[in-house]
Amino acid sequence: MALIVQKYGGTSVGTIERIHRVADRVAQAHRAGDQVVVVLSAMSGETDRLVKLAHEATPMPDEREMDMLLSTGERVTIALLAMDLRGRGINARSFTGRQVGIITDSAHTKARIARVTADRLREALAQGIIPVVAGFQGINAQSDVTTLGRGGSDLSAVALAAALKADRCIIFTDVDGVYTADPNVVPAARRIDKIAYEEMLEMASLGAKVLQTRSVEFAAKFNVPVEVNSSFKEGKGTLVTREDADMEAVAVAGVTGDRNQAKITIVGVPDKPGIAARIFGPVAQAHVNVDMIIQNMGQDSLTDLSFTVPRADLRKATPIIQSVAKDIEAKSVSITEAIAKVSLIGVGMRSHSGVAAKMFEVLSREGINILMISTSEIKISCVIDEKYLELAMRSLHSAFGLDQVSQGDHPAK
Repeated sequence: MALIVQKYGGTSVGTIERIHRVADRVAQAHRAGDQVVVVLSAMSGETDRLVKLAHEATPMPDEREMDMLLSTGERVTIALLAMDLRGRGINARSFTGRQVGIITDSAHTKARIARVTADRLREALAQGIIPVVAGFQGINAQSDVTTLGRGGSDLSAVALAAALKADRCIIFTDVDGVYTADPNVVPAARRIDKIAYEEMLEMASLGAKVLQTRSVEFAAKFNVPVEVNSSFKEGKGTLVTREDADMEAVAVAGVTGDRNQAKITIVGVPDKPGIAARIFGPVAQAHVNVDMIIQNMGQDSLTDLSFTVPRADLRKATPIIQSVAKDIEAKSVSITEAIAKVSLIGVGMRSHSGVAAKMFEVLSREGINILMISTSEIKISCVIDEKYLELAMRSLHSAFGLDQVSQGDHPAK
């Protein structure tokens, strides 16, 4: 008998018919003798609907109240699934994030998990009850409702799997695994049978929407085996696990593209100690993540500083940067939204040379100008004009041999 955490995303519970299908899968695992904990997202489109309502109420909704509002979506789906299972004679019970002891910090709308008690889950499992848990939410030290940010249900599932020492966490979604690239952009993309935590973390942070970044970090930290599988068809998915020697044999595991990027340039920044801290300190306090940073030397002890932020955070970041620029007596601030980031990822880069040079050569051959570059041990990212993103992804995918079907891989359908 295994302890399995199953997580279902918004498309998987988007209608009553799909909730019935989820109940079928949960019931099947239960009949097979496994202990099952289910984590659910809100119905697809529900979070967007609630966000729209909030902005109709006021242009700048209070973040504490946003969390109270957004946390309602998951309550609907967990109650419906528990009702479905109980109607089949299966003992199931719904729980909110608060009830299962997901304790977070107080960064409303982007809270981070501090600890998970999971006492009520252990009690329920000991009594033969299937817990159905609301993902995406928890409470802070003041007992205020918090939410974990977009994709936070993945994090809820992995955190509960870690707390319960589950045998596996299965993320059921609308795709059947992790691919070498987005199949909607690169038709030759292949499903990957097994991928290292580090590779998955880079892919998630660089635009792959299969798993949420923080859920992969959590899985790696607590060594939780995570399987990505399809809610809509049977078959093998992708296992996210520890790195092994086979993974290092291939230099590049995947190509990602991210349109959720904006570039901010502060022109005429005084080149003196402490300026970077004065610029990025307020940005960090606003919980805006800065990615790439480039500083170009200018004249008269002035420099231009460019950096990227998620496009979704641009509205929040812009007034902060404009205020800081005025305080440090910079000349101006310019913003570019029509950019994208294309990246190569692979743990094999540690032992394969020439990957960056080949990437730059491929982009040059296609007439694609590189605006910014960022590298790590296992990834290379380039910021380019957004209109060239799909061309860049397809060209790189082919150039690094990812179009070729190898044993155990499956071409995208």
